[in-house]
Amino acid sequence: MATAQLTASSISGRSLPSFEGIRPCSVKFASTGAGHVRFPGVNQRSFRGLVVKAATVVAPKYTSIKPLGDRVLVKIKTAEEKTEGGILLPTTAQTKPQGGEVVAVGEGRTVGKAKLDVSVKTGSQVVYSKYAGTEVEFNGAKHLILKDDDIVGILETEDVKDLKPLNDRVLIKVAEAEEKTAGGLLLTEASKEKPSIGTVIAVGPGPLDEEGNRKPLSVSPGNTVLYSKYAGNDFKGKDGDYIALRASDVIAVLS
Repeated sequence: MATAQLTASSISGRSLPSFEGIRPCSVKFASTGAGHVRFPGVNQRSFRGLVVKAATVVAPKYTSIKPLGDRVLVKIKTAEEKTEGGILLPTTAQTKPQGGEVVAVGEGRTVGKAKLDVSVKTGSQVVYSKYAGTEVEFNGAKHLILKDDDIVGILETEDVKDLKPLNDRVLIKVAEAEEKTAGGLLLTEASKEKPSIGTVIAVGPGPLDEEGNRKPLSVSPGNTVLYSKYAGNDFKGKDGDYIALRASDVIAVLS
């Protein structure tokens, strides 16, 4: 049986903070599948189809979850119950979060001859890739077990421009979409083409080579870049739109 001892690689279910005032959802799902989540400030793309990801419920007799290898246990941030204008949202209209707090980490992994620790620590506030990981309900709260590489970055504030990308991720401030066509016609929001040009704000330390060393990325903060459409994770910042994506999704540097 699992123990209740809290270590760097395990988390006691009894020690998880309670959520006073959070209204639980009365809807239960019995199967698992792909899902879509949201972090405060995240601006989701339009849904081409809503897919619900249900959580596996861990029985109360188990008091801890210890992720293995390079996996991380994240306590999912609860969905907002009100819009920015103060309108109370019904449960069916709430968007699932896309970030949370790291509550346990695995022992790391071996690359070549190097033993590498997980790149985040317990207590970190992180943003992770859509559809990543396995969702579990533990001690009355939703959690996600995912790989270290599925974590986009660390975000300790409410402003996405403060995101610290991890591994090969790049944070880009998106250029504003053109509001007129070449013929001078004004475009509506729905018809504006998604911009694929932006300015690099921050970059991760780079991917790992076969010996466990970091390979620096080919782009730097301040670069204006062209990137693949529909790649990465979209965010709504206080001063505009942002996107976090892998460096391999950056097509070219513009100058």
